[in-house]
Amino acid sequence: MAKITIIDDDQFFQDLLAENCQLMGHEIFTAGSISEGKVILSAESIDLLFLDVRLPDGNGLDLLSFVREIPSAPEVIIITGAGDLNGAELSIKNGAWDYLQKPIARQEITLQVTRALEYHEKKQQVPSHVSLNRDDIVGKSPQLCKCLNQIAACAGSDTTVLLTGETGTGKELFAQAIHVNSNRSRQPFIVVDCAGLPEKLIESILFGHIKGAFTGADTNQKGLIEQADGGTLFLDEVGELPLESQKTFLRVLQEKIYRPLGKGKEVSSNFRLIAATNRDLFAMVGQNTFRSDLFYRLNGFNIHLPPLRERPEDIENLAMSFIFSICCREKIPVKGVVPETLQVLFHYSWPGNVRELKQTLEKAILADPIAPVLYPIHLPSEIRLNHIHSLVSRKQLLPSDSTGVFTGNDPAESDILPTFKEYRKLYQQDMEKRYLQRLMGESSGNIVVACRTSGLSRSRLYDLLKSHSLLYRTVSES
Repeated sequence: MAKITIIDDDQFFQDLLAENCQLMGHEIFTAGSISEGKVILSAESIDLLFLDVRLPDGNGLDLLSFVREIPSAPEVIIITGAGDLNGAELSIKNGAWDYLQKPIARQEITLQVTRALEYHEKKQQVPSHVSLNRDDIVGKSPQLCKCLNQIAACAGSDTTVLLTGETGTGKELFAQAIHVNSNRSRQPFIVVDCAGLPEKLIESILFGHIKGAFTGADTNQKGLIEQADGGTLFLDEVGELPLESQKTFLRVLQEKIYRPLGKGKEVSSNFRLIAATNRDLFAMVGQNTFRSDLFYRLNGFNIHLPPLRERPEDIENLAMSFIFSICCREKIPVKGVVPETLQVLFHYSWPGNVRELKQTLEKAILADPIAPVLYPIHLPSEIRLNHIHSLVSRKQLLPSDSTGVFTGNDPAESDILPTFKEYRKLYQQDMEKRYLQRLMGESSGNIVVACRTSGLSRSRLYDLLKSHSLLYRTVSES
């Protein structure tokens, strides 16, 4: 028996789909909106998700990025009342199992559910944890573990890898991890900073030159491609390569041969290529600023690194690792950290990602190197202010007058005055529901974040959500 979630505001279709899946012996969870669906997906280990496109609180396709990060990695079948080629393209690119247009025949529902769950079961049988030399890659969030598993999957081959992600997510660190875990680990790992290559010297730097090849070439000089022979060549920020250089480099990738400047014959280099970029190369191809043939050559195996804001559970481990390494480097006693400091770090969005976190802690430590403990006051003012703004927003959770007294729907103001015990119970229920609504809103339905913010255990939070009808669940009685 599998767990299937249906997110659709069409009650008739939702009931029809649920009935069909229940007859197949599966446990069904239903929701009529994105927010309700997030609660279920965060609380339950879902195997298959039916997701409508047009929902009361947004476009269902916007939920795909949230679904990708769920540990159970459910298969997704998009359902829509109106065909949309752009929506279909977005769905498939985000890993959806299929894209179906209503009405859907019962036989098709049965076939789709059967095939999707067969695939999901086989996928789950693949070991989720693999032995990997991860060096300085710190964290254990599902998002990071997914990337580590991808490294393990491609490290043993010679396929070209393209690392994508925002600036500061650690693309070079992941490239090194691929190299270290490959059969080329004993050979050189050569980094080419494409953004820093002088355009007039690109060929000389990459291919090398012989003495007298041009004015100033007083000696023979090995190029980076020759230096990478037998090892790994890492093209950092490959999207910055000029178009003319892209053409030149494409042939090197295809043939693994090149000609040093001034040399009469071509030479070969057996290197494994890893490229990285923070730019959208596919969009650049459409804008004619990046060669399509080079893009498809680079995009052999794609690993997308998540920004730090999407894996906040790694912040504490990263912070402690950075503090230890920085203190050891500066030869000062390793500092302690109070929980309040970690809370400030946790609630910041980190636009500069892991790199910004490391730089922030470095500044905090060096600003007061003799302090044995890092307090919030050691952190930059903008990060502390961000936390204060968050606290102020939470203080506004409960409506009150100038004295701080609750001013909502007060049961004591009704025609019949309840007993004190009844009044206290009604007041508590009202406050709990308001808190939970605000909590799930601010955490975007993420149970992990909600538990960390509220201090509640996962099971307790789930029970509260159900008791206040904030979690919608339909269970098969078979």
